[in-house]
Amino acid sequence: MAALLEGPATDDADPERGRPAAGSGAASGERPPRRRQSPAPRTVLAVASLGVFMAFVDATIVNVAFPDIERSFPGTSIAALSWVLSAYNIVFAAFLVAAGRLADLLGRRRVFLVGLVLFTAASGLCAAAPSPEVLIAVRLLQALGAALIVPSSLGLVLDAFPPERGAHAVALLTAVGAVGAGIGPSVGGLLVTVGDWRLVFLVNVPLGIAAYVLSRRHLVESRTPGRRRVPDLLGALVFAASVSALVLAVTQGQDWGWTSPQVLGAFAASVVLLAVFVRRSAHHRAPVVDLALLRNRTFSVANGMSIIASAGFFAYTLSNILFLTGVWRYSVLEAGLAVTPGPFVAAAVAGPGSRLAERHGHRLVLVAGGLVWGAAVLWLVLRVGTTPAFVAEWLPASVLLGVGAGLMLPNLSGAAIASAPGEDFATATGLHAVARQVGAALGVAVVVAIIGTPAPAQAPAAFDDAWIFAAACLAGAGLGCLFVGRVQAAAPS
Repeated sequence: MAALLEGPATDDADPERGRPAAGSGAASGERPPRRRQSPAPRTVLAVASLGVFMAFVDATIVNVAFPDIERSFPGTSIAALSWVLSAYNIVFAAFLVAAGRLADLLGRRRVFLVGLVLFTAASGLCAAAPSPEVLIAVRLLQALGAALIVPSSLGLVLDAFPPERGAHAVALLTAVGAVGAGIGPSVGGLLVTVGDWRLVFLVNVPLGIAAYVLSRRHLVESRTPGRRRVPDLLGALVFAASVSALVLAVTQGQDWGWTSPQVLGAFAASVVLLAVFVRRSAHHRAPVVDLALLRNRTFSVANGMSIIASAGFFAYTLSNILFLTGVWRYSVLEAGLAVTPGPFVAAAVAGPGSRLAERHGHRLVLVAGGLVWGAAVLWLVLRVGTTPAFVAEWLPASVLLGVGAGLMLPNLSGAAIASAPGEDFATATGLHAVARQVGAALGVAVVVAIIGTPAPAQAPAAFDDAWIFAAACLAGAGLGCLFVGRVQAAAPS
């Protein structure tokens, strides 16, 4: 770890070409010292993509392993175990923006390497966790590592590519994250079938070591020029505590009673902490949330709808896995494969959907995508029965889910980020990622509260209720996009 605290490797090198800076020893006739050459942009993109891939595949690979985790700890309620998922989403969301500012301050390569070490070490500890409490605690560290990896990788890629190619590079990096999230369920199902849920975490260790070695060898240091400010780390903690209190109230509402002092106190604590967070954001020089950006209507609407859509997305994702393994009695591998078509359809639809949005405006595509997405989840309610029928019942829904997601998710991101001024591109990207992760945490919490631990005869109705919640979120997010204004894409700066 001490090696990560060294000074930057290329302070005296031209950041564009890797040549010695003007005024060096070469001008006075002396033999210039050997400098570390700047890597090719494609090399930076490949190395950064490996880190992003690990961070995003872990956001979905654990979903399919959740039933196996539940079987390993039979004395623990599903509400308590849901923190294995929620803790990761909350910490990831809370520290994304602060980590990005920290990377600008201390150096993107350095923060990227620290994130890799933390994520890899935490993954190994997750695999060895002897109890749910230890697993949840180590997941917090794993999420912190992911929060350091993602924004620093974005900064490294943007610094490596010329400005006119920056948007393309970011799109490729985003696509890698989407692919990681898409193949997570099938990879997770395979790993759980070969061994158990611990392999889902253990697989990160060799990948993390490889990413660290490649990063040390090929990446060079970069920082944001000019004056830099220390990010509001305390504000990030307050934000995480506020979301955690809200998730606690929702997940424990049935067990503790919705009007019990514990649940009402958790709701109240969430509101108070949120007020403290907003006040800090209004006065801190480097806040987690730039409140000025929220005065942009399209930016605010797009991020608000991202929270709602992400809640619906993660709600039905977890519900689908639990339904397939609990009601249809699929193995974990079969369940992972059953939910895989949707992400690949979404990837195929994303490109044409983006071109439609550029030609006809984001609003039309977003509203249509949200309505199709919500209708696809309603198909699960109306057509999927208790007897397995993958081709006749499940596959059509999975294809429609992919169409809706492919039309809405990428264009919602595009609308949110492109509506921000060019100089706020990185901040807008970070805030949009925060919105998605907050929605994910809330979606998981609500589904756990809805499904609970039903008797076998009551399970189908419980899953129908969870799907109805997800469908309402997705269709509502689509209708909310009627308030998205016209946006024009701007190159990142």
